[in-house]
Amino acid sequence: MQNADYIIVGSGSAGSALAYRLSEDGKHTVMVLEYGGSDIGPFIQMPAALAWPMSMKRYNWGYLSEPEPNLNNRRITAPRGKVIGGSSSINGLVYVRGHAEDFNRWEELGARGWAYADVLPYYKRMETSHGGETGWRGTDGPLHVQRGPVTNPLFHAFIQAGKQAGFELTEDYNGSKQEGFGLMEQTIHNGRRWSAANAYLRPAMKRPNVSLVHCFARKIVIENGRATGVEIERNGKIEVVKANREVILSASSFNSPKLLMLSGVGPAAHLKDMGIEVKADRPGVGANLQDHMEFYFQQVSTKPVSLYSWLPWFWQGVAGAQWLLSKGGLGASNQFEACAFLRSAPGLKQPDIQYHFLPVAISYDGKAAAKSHGFQAHVGFNLSKSRGSVTLRSGDAMADPVIRFNYMSHAEDWEKFRHCVRLTRAIFGQKAFDEFRGPEIQPGAGVETDEQIDAFLREHLESAYHPCGTCRMGAASDPMAVVDPETRVIGVDGLRVADSSIFPHVTYGNLNAPSIMTGEKAADHILGRQPLARSNQEPWTNPRAAVSDR
Repeated sequence: MQNADYIIVGSGSAGSALAYRLSEDGKHTVMVLEYGGSDIGPFIQMPAALAWPMSMKRYNWGYLSEPEPNLNNRRITAPRGKVIGGSSSINGLVYVRGHAEDFNRWEELGARGWAYADVLPYYKRMETSHGGETGWRGTDGPLHVQRGPVTNPLFHAFIQAGKQAGFELTEDYNGSKQEGFGLMEQTIHNGRRWSAANAYLRPAMKRPNVSLVHCFARKIVIENGRATGVEIERNGKIEVVKANREVILSASSFNSPKLLMLSGVGPAAHLKDMGIEVKADRPGVGANLQDHMEFYFQQVSTKPVSLYSWLPWFWQGVAGAQWLLSKGGLGASNQFEACAFLRSAPGLKQPDIQYHFLPVAISYDGKAAAKSHGFQAHVGFNLSKSRGSVTLRSGDAMADPVIRFNYMSHAEDWEKFRHCVRLTRAIFGQKAFDEFRGPEIQPGAGVETDEQIDAFLREHLESAYHPCGTCRMGAASDPMAVVDPETRVIGVDGLRVADSSIFPHVTYGNLNAPSIMTGEKAADHILGRQPLARSNQEPWTNPRAAVSDR
């Protein structure tokens, strides 16, 4: 197959949703280009194995940031999925829509038609929610969302401690009320990772009008101001696949801007430096890079109730065997089953600190574990004003992009992260943890002053893997916008971008859900359909917001 009506570059969260919706009525042919291979096998499909695919070159592009000046010049890992399902096949399986204010902010920044009232109907269309709030959640969408079994007593202690510290509780943070402590939602269904590939791409590929091509996308072919196809490399040969209607980039916040620049769309001076002919001077391509950072606050558990007993190889094997046979047991959860969304100060309209709670003390990659029973919270300030960039290393399509996050470059980040350390200490210090609380593993009891906390943060902050914003959506008249509110690349016909790179501002929470929603909504724009009717539902606001953080 050498041509299709729509060519989608990338089979990730947004790309899979696009393939499903663009092919749904059978009127159009859709070709999905994906460099990565199969997602079949327990490393990806077993939820508890989430640390594995991210640390495997086979499934991960394996990008690293440039040395980060505010983090002791550490190079921070920047994984993106290189596999069917993209990053939804290697992520932590956490489902967070984002706060209503996130999308209202998008609209204020020029993404007209992407306010909360506009996107809520798309969230409902995409979901089948198990246990969510009636009227706020979808009931028959492709994406199944559930809560974990919450059998470990440490999850209950965490939620109870939040209540004792005076914070709100929430029954469904993806419903009317995000703020508070509650149960975390997971993209897991029948014990398996419910990635965008399982939810959207596989059903789409059963249709005769959808094809999946394994290849490396080198650049978009632009002729007389119009995208006509994609130059690809497969089986060692360079060829061009033609788009009868449009090319859609859903290749990630690193690879979408990279592909635009390789194709001549981007900051003119940078493209000329790379020896690339300028097709459209868009200075915003690769700018506005945003992410979430987090650290692990770890505590020893005095009772042997954590997952520590399951870390030895033998017991991991037992859990794996149990999952293979029954799709049940420990293997069927990502173990992130409790969480919190909190405001760092009075006067804030929305929460800005996020907690993922885990009943074991271990790093995300599964390598560094405390030598005892323990528990931890991944905690981060989620609305940083720090901005970075993605640029080309060279004109060679195979070269990794240059990723500079400029983490912690805004003074407010330091203030908020110090607050995160002290606040977590206060939460772990509540009565609910009395029967479990042993010594603090990290930061450590001796880390108390601003200077000590800053030194800890410089060495221990890491990415929460939520990069976005590098092909920002905005008004067509905005010189820094890359796509308009219908996801069309400004200055090139027949070309769109639909993935987390178009977010004008990072959402407060994990990015998988808003990325899928972006694919869902973009599909209606591409097909020229009337967008879904706006919602008139009003989300909860804390009546004490002006005077208290809780």
